[in-house]
Amino acid sequence: MHELTQLIKSDMKPALGVTEPGAIAFAVSTAKSYLTGDVKKVLLRLNSGMYKNAFTCGIPGSSHVGNIYAAALGAVAGRPEKGLLSLADVTEADNAAAERMVDAGMVEAKMTEITSRIFIEATVTTDSGEAVVTIRDSHTNIVRVTVNGETVLSKEEGDKEAEETKPLIHSYTLEQLYEYITTVDAEEIQFIGEAFRMNYELFEEGLNSPRTTYARYLLKKNGGEIISKDEQKTASLLCNAAIEARVIGLDKPAMSITGSGAHGIIATLPLYAVAKVNGLPDEKLLRATALSYLVCMYIKEYSGKLSAFCGCGIAAGSGMACGLVYLKGGTVDMMAKTINNMASSLTGMICDGGNKGCTMKGIAAVDCAFQSVDFAMQGIFIDNVHGINGMTPEDTMRNMGLIASPGMVGTEKVIVEIMESK
Repeated sequence: MHELTQLIKSDMKPALGVTEPGAIAFAVSTAKSYLTGDVKKVLLRLNSGMYKNAFTCGIPGSSHVGNIYAAALGAVAGRPEKGLLSLADVTEADNAAAERMVDAGMVEAKMTEITSRIFIEATVTTDSGEAVVTIRDSHTNIVRVTVNGETVLSKEEGDKEAEETKPLIHSYTLEQLYEYITTVDAEEIQFIGEAFRMNYELFEEGLNSPRTTYARYLLKKNGGEIISKDEQKTASLLCNAAIEARVIGLDKPAMSITGSGAHGIIATLPLYAVAKVNGLPDEKLLRATALSYLVCMYIKEYSGKLSAFCGCGIAAGSGMACGLVYLKGGTVDMMAKTINNMASSLTGMICDGGNKGCTMKGIAAVDCAFQSVDFAMQGIFIDNVHGINGMTPEDTMRNMGLIASPGMVGTEKVIVEIMESK
């Protein structure tokens, strides 16, 4: 198996709801699994991105939102063996128990520092003692577990080494990524098809739910058809009905990429839409999606997993745009021009947490991607010398990431302060 295939395969993960509440519930439920007796106290310590993203985020199986309730439900009903799907089995009785915990002041969430590096520390206290679970760098990467002061798991020694190692994706150029997706054996990337199945089911959940609003209007704008003759309107419908379903906490998982369900949706469903509208072969769609994922990863490795800019629109949107160029028979040069157009327009769009606003950001990303591709394939693009564009597409993608981290660290602080003030 090609190392890029392995990279994609290892990064694709089902996630129920927005990834951050799922990760919080996973951390809390894991800590609780080391203890017996009734829960007395849950303390969460989160980095700014984690804290912000889950702040007003819908939780699957619940009418509640946010860090506190994600933690409470993790303590009451979390299934740690299910990872980011740890809240898949929440019942009304579980919601009532979580409410009692919150009302009694048994759950507390604190922000530790302004950083794009994922950090979760969940401390659970029960009748039998205290367990602490620490997660770093990815949503389910447990690096340390202590139970009653005794360390039972530790992987923190390798953290510095991992930080200093150049990410695999950055050893490739855009041209080499294109070469990979055009030459890799189709059978080797068949697993990507699971992302379309899962994300499309989430789209259907959004379309059929009485709780969604954008989904039904996007359907109306598409002539009442799921797959119309209009590529862009079909793409926006599929993509953003799925995002809306996800952020309000409907009970279907998304296939995430780079730790985010919305990234996974934007990187896949618009491409699926274009393929279906034009009757393109499944193999071509799989290859386009592989490219979409890889470009998204390239930018995200610079920006950090969680940051002050909207990685869903900027990183996944740029990946999806490159995939569109491939579906339309375009060249690597056209992809580079498309990245320039995306960098010169969408970069800087803020992330103010996982919430219904993600739907509007997804709409903006789809519209911008289609326009960027159309212009680029006509030879119309923002030149390398302008703005944050680099002299190569690799430099441009790096610069896009740097705008987020370290560029928007101050922005992150202001966003959190605004959210906390309401």
